[in-house]
Amino acid sequence: MILVAGSANLDFVVRAPHIPAPGETVLGREFKTYPGGKGANQAVACARAGGAPTHMLLALGDDLYARPLEESLNAANVKLHIVRDAAQATGTAFICVSDDAENAITVAPGANAALQAHHLPTLDGVSHLLMQLETPMETVTAYAKAARAKGVRVVLNAAPAQSLPADLLKHIDILIANEGELAAIASDSAQNKGSIAQSLAKIDVPCVVVTLGHHGCVARVDGQVLFQTAFPVTPVDTTGAGDTFCGVLVAALQQKQSWPQALAAASAAGALACTKPGAQSSIPEHAEVAALVARSGKPEAGNLAALQSFCGFPA
Repeated sequence: MILVAGSANLDFVVRAPHIPAPGETVLGREFKTYPGGKGANQAVACARAGGAPTHMLLALGDDLYARPLEESLNAANVKLHIVRDAAQATGTAFICVSDDAENAITVAPGANAALQAHHLPTLDGVSHLLMQLETPMETVTAYAKAARAKGVRVVLNAAPAQSLPADLLKHIDILIANEGELAAIASDSAQNKGSIAQSLAKIDVPCVVVTLGHHGCVARVDGQVLFQTAFPVTPVDTTGAGDTFCGVLVAALQQKQSWPQALAAASAAGALACTKPGAQSSIPEHAEVAALVARSGKPEAGNLAALQSFCGFPA
């Protein structure tokens, strides 16, 4: 069983020609709301990957924004452990999606901040605990310590980007980050930013996975470095692609797939999530992911070499 502990937000999404610069007003087009939040997105991705029962610990307000989040998670067969905080609004996110499928996101955490150490449910039967950083850092650290003590594999998606306390890092089995998040964890400044290989060398976690958008991803697994090139798609909306990657990766590992197989499945799922609007609404089913992986075959040697070079690893 997989337990996801983390955030749930109702996403307010506007499509616009481009993301506004500071001080700029941009006329958007259509407006929609979607169920979202990194934790909830990852829980849905785990559940849709098939195989492993998925539970989620989340905090919601007692308001209308909570209803679509519960409905979406229930529809994905995620078993919910809800902390209800009537004093806080359900978390929300305000998202601008540009015509080139990029996004800018501002999150109002609301009830997500109410998750506390004592809310963690029993870990009996749990193989993997998956967390993010849209809930309080002290809560994430407490959950990591409790899970490690029970022999549960602890997976942290280090998003949003921030430095991580050593007391948390030492209880993490698998760390997932994008390029910016990796730099924050490795304490690389914009002026003194090393290569991905150099940043990875600074992080003392057994397994570290770095997602690199259209380049693919790289993983250091118990000292071995693995590369997975991206699956080419025509993007519509990149919101939730990273969360999809995280959820599918953990589900694949929970089902005892090899690391190369898990990275391929997660990368394919993340790519497919870019082809539809919304976060949870874009997360593919297992059959779609398997079909894309089978269709694509093995990565070409030239693409793997380019990814290796991009990351700063010697040929």
